[in-house]
Amino acid sequence: MRLMGLEAIYPKPNISKNRQDHKIYPYLLKGLRIEKPDCVWSSDITYIRVGRGFVYLTAIIDWFSRYVLSSAIPGCC
Repeated sequence: MRLMGLEAIYPKPNISKNRQDHKIYPYLLKGLRIEKPDCVWSSDITYIRVGRGFVYLTAIIDWFSRYVLSSAIPGCC
C-alpha cells in the first residue's frame, strides 16, 4: 500500500470502546480445527475512494488455504 501511495480510510478514535447496551456474541469457531479447504469461508466488505465517491469491494476468503475465492465490485461490469 505504501508503494502505491494508498492508505486506509476509517474512523480513528473511540471505535473499540465497549457499550453496556450492546449484546456480545460468542466466537463460533473457537476450538474448531480447520483441516481442509472449503470448511470455513469468510467475507469482507470495504470501500475504496474513487474520483468523487466510493466503490465497494467484496471478497470471499477460504480460511484453510487463505485464498481469495471471489472478489467483486457490485454494479461494475
